[in-house]
Amino acid sequence: MKKGIVTVVVLLLAIGAWMFWIIPGERIQKAQQFKADGTHDYAVILGAKVNGKVPSLSLRYRLDEALAYANRYPHVKLVLSGGQGPDEDISEAEAMYRYLTAHGLAKERLLLENQSTSTYENLQFAQELLPEVAGVTIISSDFHLARARFLARQLGWDTDVVAAKTPEVVKTKVLVRERLALFKTWVFRK
Repeated sequence: MKKGIVTVVVLLLAIGAWMFWIIPGERIQKAQQFKADGTHDYAVILGAKVNGKVPSLSLRYRLDEALAYANRYPHVKLVLSGGQGPDEDISEAEAMYRYLTAHGLAKERLLLENQSTSTYENLQFAQELLPEVAGVTIISSDFHLARARFLARQLGWDTDVVAAKTPEVVKTKVLVRERLALFKTWVFRK
């Protein structure tokens, strides 16, 4: 009897690990393969933490990738998407605007969406700023792109991506958290 219970428990743990770790991990990796090539006229930079008025390391990595992409494809306009958290002195969109313009990007290429509080809202509110488009480029951290692409599909967008690396200091934390967020997104579609 005990052997049967142990076998069932081990089997359930293996299935849980497969569902929680392996499937989302494959999706996270696969999403990074849809590399942007300037096809879309708009790119949405998804927000991340601002320390006071200074972009966090995660957000700086996203912004540096956005700068490189914008310089490579000068016709692309960028939507800077992110509201202001209770511990932030300015919105994530404003921090992005300041960083990008300080690094030479023309303000005419930037649209600010400063009300969102989640990835879904980032994309939803960005969509409200844009003309009718079939798709956009999403610029975010590598781990975040699977969920962002899934949510963009819910809004009717085709997407490609620009992947920013994840800072080593937060990599373990965000990879676990992102797997949970992916499950929530798959279930609730937001």
